[in-house]
Amino acid sequence: MGNSKKKKVNREQILKDFAEHINPSRVRILKAAGLDLIEDRRQGPYVWDISGKKYIDCMTGAGSFNVGRRNPQMIAALRQALGKYDLGGFLFFSELKVELAKKLAEVSPGQALSCVTFGCGGGEVNDFAIKLSRGFTLKTKVISAEKSYHGHTGFSLSGIGRDAYQKPFRPLMPDFERVPFGDLPAMERAIDDRTACVILEPILGEGGIVIPPAGYLEGVRALCDQKKALLIIDEIQTGWGRTGKMFGIEHTSVIPDIMTVGKSLGGGLFPITAALYRPEIQDFLFSNPFIHFSTFGGADLGCAVALEVIRYIQENQLCDHSRRMGELFTQGFNKLQKKYPQILAEYRSRGLMMGLQYTHESLGPRMSLELSKQGVIAVFSGNDPRVMRIMPTLVITSADVEFVLNALDLSMKALIQKGENGQHK
Repeated sequence: MGNSKKKKVNREQILKDFAEHINPSRVRILKAAGLDLIEDRRQGPYVWDISGKKYIDCMTGAGSFNVGRRNPQMIAALRQALGKYDLGGFLFFSELKVELAKKLAEVSPGQALSCVTFGCGGGEVNDFAIKLSRGFTLKTKVISAEKSYHGHTGFSLSGIGRDAYQKPFRPLMPDFERVPFGDLPAMERAIDDRTACVILEPILGEGGIVIPPAGYLEGVRALCDQKKALLIIDEIQTGWGRTGKMFGIEHTSVIPDIMTVGKSLGGGLFPITAALYRPEIQDFLFSNPFIHFSTFGGADLGCAVALEVIRYIQENQLCDHSRRMGELFTQGFNKLQKKYPQILAEYRSRGLMMGLQYTHESLGPRMSLELSKQGVIAVFSGNDPRVMRIMPTLVITSADVEFVLNALDLSMKALIQKGENGQHK
C-alpha cells in the first residue's frame, strides 16, 4: 500500500508540474479523455503507466514506433554507435550519412529517389521539400489538401489543412492553396503554370485515415507532369511498413519527385527524418550548396539507428505482417459495425493504418476514455473527433489484435449501457 500511495503522489505532482511549466490545457484535455497516463516502462506493443497498469499502444506517436517500443536491436545499434560516434558535425561528411543515404535510395519507390537531405522533424523536411520545389521550378504556387497535416513550421504550416492551426499566425506564406482531398477535378482547376508543387499524404492521417479513390494519385501525377510541377508525397506517417507496403505510395504506380520520411525511421529512439528526391532536382543545390542546414539532421547516431530500422523491417518482413494483422482487425471491425451500428458508422484501413468513424463527434473522446479503462491507448483525430485512429506498432501479435478488438467491444457496450451512443447530446 505504501508503494501505491507514493506513486499516486508522484502522478499528481508530475501532472501539476507539467501543467505549470509545459501545457495546462493539454493536461486538462487528456485527463478528460482518460489519456493522462505517465509513461513508465515500454516494450514492444506495450507501455506501462507509472501506476503499473499495462496498455497496448494504438497511438504510437502517429506512427513513430513501427518497430516497437524500445526494440532491443535498435537499442543495441545505438549503444554500439555511442561507443564511437556522437552527433557529428552537420557540415562535414561521415560514412554513416552516406550509408544511410544509399540505403534510402535503394528502398525508395522504383529506386528513383537517389538524393537525400536529412532533418530532425517531419515539418522540417516538408519545409525543405517545398523550398526545393520553388527553387528548382522557379515558381511559387503550392497546392495541398484540406484536412492534411504536414507539420507546424514555416512552409509546412502554410500547407496544413486545418484553419485552427493557421489562424493565430496569419498572414502565412503567400501563394498556398488547398483543395479537397481525393477530388481530381478540383486539383485540375487549381493547378496551373505558376504551380511549383503539389504536396499530399497518400492517406490522410490526422484528417481521419482517408484513403483516396482509385486513380486519384495517378491523376495528380499526370497533372503535375502536364504543368511541370513537382509532386511531393509526405510519408511521415504512412511510411516504414505502416500500410502493408514500405511506403503508402507503393499501393499505386506513382513515383513522386520528392518524398519525405521520418517518425519510425528513428526507431523510437533518435529523431531523424529525410527528404528523398530525383537526381535532376539536385541541380538547384549545385548552385546553392548552403541553402538549407539542419544542425542535428542526419546525426551519426540517428543514421546508425535508422540503418538498423530498415534492416529490421526487411528481415522480419514487417510489411507483410502489417498487412496480415490489418486483415484481422478489418474482420473484427466488420463484426463491431454490425453489432453496434449506433456507435460505429464505418471503418477505413490499409495495413495497420486504421480509422474508426463513429456516428457522433462526442464519441471520439468518450471512446478514448472507455478504451483507456480496458488497457488500450487510442486517440481521436484532431481534424475530426468522430474518427479514432488505430495505429499500433507493427510488431503486434494476433493475440494483441484480439485484445484490442475485445476492448473496443467492451467500450462500445459500455457507452450503449450509459446511453452515450450516436443520439447522445
